[in-house]
Amino acid sequence: MIAELIANPWWLWLSVGGILLAAEMLGASGYLLWSGVAAVLVSLLVWLVPLPWEWQGLSFALLTILSALWWYRWLKGRDRQQPPSSLNQRGNQLIGRELTLEETLIDGVGHVRIGDSGWRVQATENLPAGTPVRVVAVEGVTLRIVRRAGNRASV
Repeated sequence: MIAELIANPWWLWLSVGGILLAAEMLGASGYLLWSGVAAVLVSLLVWLVPLPWEWQGLSFALLTILSALWWYRWLKGRDRQQPPSSLNQRGNQLIGRELTLEETLIDGVGHVRIGDSGWRVQATENLPAGTPVRVVAVEGVTLRIVRRAGNRASV
């Protein structure tokens, strides 16, 4: 078996690549993925163009580094393209929501019910009950609201 691997080094690189990729599937969190891909690419390269062992090792090292850098750069660009998520940030999900006040705001502060929960609201002015408002910001657990024009209300 060893004699066959030495006679056909592309088999060795293909085996190393397969072992690294299988180890990656066991939970290496991406550390072995690019080394496995590089080993498979070296296997293809050695199959096409017979290279001495020194060049095979150098090719493996370079391809591992280049593939990891390419992946890092691709991920970095991908993160910039995605809008920030408001997942698990319930207050931020309420920005833009239109409500009707159920109670009068005193000193610009009051409470409003949204779904099955109550929220503290704050406005720059006192507003009477029944006033249509819009959530414009969230500060901690307080919703900042402004009066909105129109009679349409949705809770």
